[in-house]
Amino acid sequence: MTKISKAACIGGGVIGGGWIARFLLAGTDVDVFDPHPEAARIVGEVIANAEKAYAMLTGAPLPPRGRLRFCQTLAEAVDDADWIQESVPERLDLKRRVLTEIDAAARSDALIGSSTSGLLPTDLQRDMAHPERLFVAHPYNPVYLLPLVEIVGGDKTSMATIQAAMERLAPIGMKGVHIAKEIEAFVGDRLLEALWREALWLIHDDICTVETLDDVIRYSFGLRWAQMGLFQTYRIAGGEAGMRHFLAQFGPCLAWPWTKLTDVVDLDDALIEKIGRQSDEQAAGLSIRELERIRDENLVGILQALKGGDGGKGWGAGKLLKDFEQSLWANGGGETMPVDPSKPLRLVETKVSPAWVDYNGHMTEHRYLQVFGDTSDALLRLVGVDLAYVEAGHSYYTVESHIRHLGEAKLGQAIHSACQILSADEKRLHVFHTLHDTATGEVIATAEQMLLHVDSKAGKTVAAPAAVLGRVKAIAAAHAELALPEGAGRYVGQRR
Repeated sequence: MTKISKAACIGGGVIGGGWIARFLLAGTDVDVFDPHPEAARIVGEVIANAEKAYAMLTGAPLPPRGRLRFCQTLAEAVDDADWIQESVPERLDLKRRVLTEIDAAARSDALIGSSTSGLLPTDLQRDMAHPERLFVAHPYNPVYLLPLVEIVGGDKTSMATIQAAMERLAPIGMKGVHIAKEIEAFVGDRLLEALWREALWLIHDDICTVETLDDVIRYSFGLRWAQMGLFQTYRIAGGEAGMRHFLAQFGPCLAWPWTKLTDVVDLDDALIEKIGRQSDEQAAGLSIRELERIRDENLVGILQALKGGDGGKGWGAGKLLKDFEQSLWANGGGETMPVDPSKPLRLVETKVSPAWVDYNGHMTEHRYLQVFGDTSDALLRLVGVDLAYVEAGHSYYTVESHIRHLGEAKLGQAIHSACQILSADEKRLHVFHTLHDTATGEVIATAEQMLLHVDSKAGKTVAAPAAVLGRVKAIAAAHAELALPEGAGRYVGQRR
């Protein structure tokens, strides 16, 4: 897959900041231009939320975070970028001026995407010298979690540009969908606008409150839509006869006078105040940032559930996450041998995320096992047991673990795990992991594990190949010079 080597983001608001976070966490360097005096703070807060979300989203090894740089001019930001994302306010005159300036300063082969949610790309590219490389790349908020991007070309956009844009999204965990014809608001916002218009009438006519309306969505069809969308949901509703039966049964009601979609509600001061007051009551004092964090945690849970759908193959956005994780695991392999393997290998560094803690704010027990499992996985990648190796039918399986809890890891705490190989032979790998508080060096927990090399297809232990075994034994020989770690060999309940 073709990767984005360097991105430029023009505008760092809600959407622009989301693009910046998505690029950075996928390992892409980003240059930013935004004249807003607090752009760095706003972008920083979005990135912080994104980092928390990614810590919950996946255990796959993320690439080193890209470099972030705020530039003084637009020309400086777009210089040498191969993907430029414009996310300035939704005004045609402003976007035309900015895109024309980008076009004049950008590299000749750079792709230029606009985050517009409704303006036509043909109108946007009117004044550009190279309009063939301009397309709409319309994402959804939060950009760092929701993977969809509507790709829409204008009259002068080349098909090569569309294809290149679609190819470059997959390596950053996103899915591009090509909208064949440009229409105002494209596809997603057309659907949202129809629902939004109907919702405003329901509030205007005092049929329900904003909270009741949101409850109707989130406790019913919203759950179905998250996994199957609209048409597949209705196919199931048609029973064994499927979509044709559903259309025959429910199609006639489309002519009934239910909807007010053709009427525009008057958003006068009274209606705005009513909606604002009810929205304030619904929020119950939660700030926008708190609501964003709750939203992100819930989205992560939904994506994780969808990742396990269809018997573990993944479903919908979960399938996309699963594919993205596989690419991360593949790229996470092949680390070179540490320069100094004669000390415990510091293999995992992370922070205790909100999804990892219990009601006391302490890391839950199974998360300790997760971190220690991640440490073993990092060791295995180091010795050549990467995704390709596993897919070929061989791996190391953990057959025994002994975890000691010596301290408490707390919400937001920076922690790291180090590995010492105690012994190794052709089939066995005996390791000892130590979890530390990164700030103080204090030992929080330890785990002693035994792993066996297996032929997963045959379902039995086999000797590791010479290449893997050579790397394992090189580290083991160096670690044999170290003192036996305190706690190694202890059994459950044994006193120090």
